[in-house]
Amino acid sequence: MQGVCFQAVGQVDVLSLADPEIIDPRDAIVRVELAGLCGSDLHPFWGREPGLDPGTVMGHEFVGTVIARGEQVQHIQLGDRVCAPFSTNCGQCFYCHRGLPSRCAQGQLFGWRSHARGLHGGQAEMVRVPLADGTLMKIPAGISDEMALLLGDNLSTGYFCNELAGVGPDGVYVVIGCGNVGLMAIVSARLRGATTIIAVDPVESRRQLAESLGAIAIAPDAHPEQEIRRRTDGRGADGVLELVGMLQAQRQAYDWVRPGGVIATVGCHCDPQFAFSPVEAYDKNITYRTGRCPARHFMNELAPRMAESPIDLKPLMTHRFSLAEGRHAYDVFSNRREGCIKALFQVS
Repeated sequence: MQGVCFQAVGQVDVLSLADPEIIDPRDAIVRVELAGLCGSDLHPFWGREPGLDPGTVMGHEFVGTVIARGEQVQHIQLGDRVCAPFSTNCGQCFYCHRGLPSRCAQGQLFGWRSHARGLHGGQAEMVRVPLADGTLMKIPAGISDEMALLLGDNLSTGYFCNELAGVGPDGVYVVIGCGNVGLMAIVSARLRGATTIIAVDPVESRRQLAESLGAIAIAPDAHPEQEIRRRTDGRGADGVLELVGMLQAQRQAYDWVRPGGVIATVGCHCDPQFAFSPVEAYDKNITYRTGRCPARHFMNELAPRMAESPIDLKPLMTHRFSLAEGRHAYDVFSNRREGCIKALFQVS
């Protein structure tokens, strides 16, 4: 099979690989039809997250059809149309039973192999899925491949960030970063009844999309703090949703949240430092909430809602590539060329 593989910092290549096989009786093999390119893929690509083995198939967002399954797989059938979260989960352990499958005792991340251990990702013609019964979700009728792909990561993560921030109808909320997850956070805030959402991003095309989804979009150099304070009688935002994963964004979140407010961070931070001190947090009575999204938990909640009341998110799917265009896809996406918001690999 063909797969888009990490080679070195700033370099991926399309390689010919052995087809995946059933290793554990709980495995399934999925023939990939659509795969996503996510901002999290750029952490190892740019070397911000070191340690990824060369030759690792990239990506953790995929939709496809089950073509093989182990003898202990009970609920997933051959021919099922499925999607997956970015990490595997057993569905049975302490964490899975408490709605935190992203911390499953047996969980692994797709697209992460280090020292020859771990899982290949979904930017390939096929992918092995361990713990298939717990990990895979059968895609309900009425859910497009594109929406199923978003359920597995971007939409679930955006919704999770809203839950961490306690977003509701009455508050004023700030979204920092309008990449695809940030845009999904805006969609999720509207689903939760929020009416005043201020989105901050330096890229004009992203701000335009944020406005189309119901946010007030402001460039970072256009003094967003003034607008935030104007709308809150000088207090600051009730909640700040930080989706960038950089120290500057973390500091902005602290500066813009009101005393007693909540900062929710789902941007993947690679810097070991904090942008504000425990003393500053104490002096402002803030709540800081963060963590890896339990996507499989939210997929169950969001899929019926999306099937019943579909949202047109096609304008966010700005670019499609074949697997053979893997190097070009990473160049366009990582450098924000051509107004790229969300890049997809159309595999079959």
